[in-house]
Amino acid sequence: MITIYHNNRCGKSREALKLVEASGQEYKVRSYLTEPLKIDELKKLQQKLGLPAMEMVRTNEAVFKEHYKDQKLSDAAILEAIAQHPILLERAIVEKGDRAVIARPPEKTLEVL
Repeated sequence: MITIYHNNRCGKSREALKLVEASGQEYKVRSYLTEPLKIDELKKLQQKLGLPAMEMVRTNEAVFKEHYKDQKLSDAAILEAIAQHPILLERAIVEKGDRAVIARPPEKTLEVL
């Protein structure tokens, strides 16, 4: 089963979703702004991405600039920030099995399909 962590307002996220739909595989959409990820879910997702937590963050968001810019944050603190402010989660993220990718550009989705 494929899961796409999706923000419908984001064009890149919509493009990634189209690629998932076109694959013909079973999938579910998680609108992470209305259904935020918990810390344990974020930890698992980070492991599947194989990236430092900071690479999961949208650093241009106002909330990041206001509260976290210029701070040295641990992975745990970053994941806590994402849990508190879901808008900080980079989008879209496509997960399948034990792998996940940040779909930027959207064609990166194909790596897990």
